[in-house]
Amino acid sequence: MAKGGPTPLKSVVVVIGALAFGWAAIELAFKPWLDKARASMDKSDPAVDPDDVDVDAVAKKASDELAAVDSTAEDSAAAS
Repeated sequence: MAKGGPTPLKSVVVVIGALAFGWAAIELAFKPWLDKARASMDKSDPAVDPDDVDVDAVAKKASDELAAVDSTAEDSAAAS
């Protein structure tokens, strides 16, 4: 084998380096979208399936929360 010729170890190092460079390039290129996706995954509850959520229950809860905010705003305005 000639000195400086390709060896299996050199090939492995080159492949690993290329994979690392490719991964870093993708991370940098898609950073805004990846950050949003990771934030969404952090906020999600794996125990709840969004397809199983009762729409009427969600609407009632939102309505109740809105009524509570409105009454708090009215109380603050009346106190002023």
